[in-house]
Amino acid sequence: MRVGLERPERRDRAGGGWRRRALGLVAAALVMPIAAGLTSGGIATAQSIGTPGSPSTVQSGPPGTVQKVDWITDRRVALWVNSPSMGVPIQIQLLLARDWNAKPEAKFPVVYMLDGMRARDDENGWTLESDAESFYADKNVNVVLPIGGQSSFYADWLDQNNGQNYKWETFLTKELPPVLESSWRTTQTRGVVGLSMGGTSAMMLAARNQGFFKFAGSLSGILTTTTLGMPQAISFAMSDAGGFDAGAMWGNPTNDAWAAHDPYLLADKLKGVSLYISSGSGTTGPYDQPSGIPGISTNYAGMGLEILSRLTSQTFATKLRKLGIPATVNYRPSGTHTWPYWQFELHQLWPQLATTLGVEVDKPACAPGGAIAGVANSSPWIGDCLTGEYGVPGGIAQDYRFGRIFFSNPTGTHAVAGRVGGAYQNAGGPGGVLGLPTTGELGTPDGRGRFNHFQKGSIYWTPQTGGYAVSGAIKDEWAKQGYEKGPLGYPTADQIKTPGKDGLVQGFEIGAMYWSPQTGANAVQGMIMKKYGELNWENGWLGFPQTSEIKVKDNGRFNQFQNGNIYWSPGTGAWSVKNGPIFDAWKSVDYENGRIGFPISDQFDVPGGVEQRFQRGVITIRDGKADIR
Repeated sequence: MRVGLERPERRDRAGGGWRRRALGLVAAALVMPIAAGLTSGGIATAQSIGTPGSPSTVQSGPPGTVQKVDWITDRRVALWVNSPSMGVPIQIQLLLARDWNAKPEAKFPVVYMLDGMRARDDENGWTLESDAESFYADKNVNVVLPIGGQSSFYADWLDQNNGQNYKWETFLTKELPPVLESSWRTTQTRGVVGLSMGGTSAMMLAARNQGFFKFAGSLSGILTTTTLGMPQAISFAMSDAGGFDAGAMWGNPTNDAWAAHDPYLLADKLKGVSLYISSGSGTTGPYDQPSGIPGISTNYAGMGLEILSRLTSQTFATKLRKLGIPATVNYRPSGTHTWPYWQFELHQLWPQLATTLGVEVDKPACAPGGAIAGVANSSPWIGDCLTGEYGVPGGIAQDYRFGRIFFSNPTGTHAVAGRVGGAYQNAGGPGGVLGLPTTGELGTPDGRGRFNHFQKGSIYWTPQTGGYAVSGAIKDEWAKQGYEKGPLGYPTADQIKTPGKDGLVQGFEIGAMYWSPQTGANAVQGMIMKKYGELNWENGWLGFPQTSEIKVKDNGRFNQFQNGNIYWSPGTGAWSVKNGPIFDAWKSVDYENGRIGFPISDQFDVPGGVEQRFQRGVITIRDGKADIR
């Protein structure tokens, strides 16, 4: 299981058990001074001195712009959003609302789901370690999953550290919202839920940005960060989780930045926010492995961390009560600092979160019917229905927990799901270039991939290449060459317009397929493709390919282009030959089959003319006359 402030099970497998034990001992040792602070009737906090610094930043691009979009499924999408404050594009993933497809004009509230201390750079822990994706599938909210931010506390740091320029608070509250609201049908009704580090951040961000979040949930968060010993514990955890320096975050423990981010000291600013706080006791619970010592699990560090969370959460909740700020508090009688408990709490808090955001707690009643029912009932993997049937261009559709089912009289009834479903959404769905599906998802003959056929194209997917649509003349030529079994292999990119000229190009494993109105669709691959790139592709003097690769002697190959050719053989490599006098002279001696063989250079200038070398000779052009020698 993945853990928020630490991940002892995985670290043990890598030989890091000593770190787990050390962190557990530190966490346990800190319990006594924290408890002493509680029983003495207050919280011992550091005095504030010093002035926060400010690092310089590098602009990543225009604010509010998205550099890249990757549809993972039809309702899960990754965005790389330009962050001027951090100087790089930041990835987030969105889980789109239940009615995203069924009600294309609707807008939805949003929930930010914050990760733990060991947040990864490729995927948020909520989708890696919990059922959050399937859980939210029937919820009518958009969900934001920030990617990255290890040890960041989703804060604006005072200084750069460990190769990071963390400005997460600015990104999440200033730079990201305009993107969500302008392009992703998101309202300004927001909630935030976090685990461990993310729980701390949920309360901190809600308090520091009053009115931004209507709901804040802390699951096993550390909610008093300036309590005696806590800055040192946080510093130790950040160093262990990625080698980060807490001083770069908020300065030394006496810096006023620590107090400015402490949920306990900010508690009065949470008035009007719907709050949910939970933690376990640290003792062995239903999702822990007993150690043989009564009440003690094998997750020693998780035990200590959850005790810290319980103590700080209790202190925080006590202050809320004194301030007259209501909160739902769930203190579980057992359980350590680990994912199954956070998944449980996500389910528990949903009714309160839904009510606060103004959406239904439960999905509306629906059932498969008509022509769709047969496919739904024979495909249990697609899950339960989420919507009723609704119209799409050319037919009808119904959404399910793990995909969609489409029907029309001409095409029949077919399911589209997973990465293929994501590529279908990227291609515009039923109203896009592909039209409606004409098959369900099928396996490719080589066992590597999956595909669906559509009215005007196909989508092919493999774990190595991803999923991409192939359509139009490029699809027709690819099919003639044998689909994925042909020389190009699987698609590795979407079909795009060629820059500067009227045409299309699509990347494949072993090359690319080009199309233009003048030349049709032709493939370029291997070393010929490399040479074509050196000569500036279709924008160079060669222009578009007029043929796909053609075999010649000695296992050689060539492509004909609008203004020349590229020849390749194992012994000579790939070289271009321009249409004109040199090509005509080479033709006169039977190309590569003749006495001078394959080209071994491109054409180059010589005094008074041009020249090109071949395996067994040279062709020189001077004053319009060819000399073959």
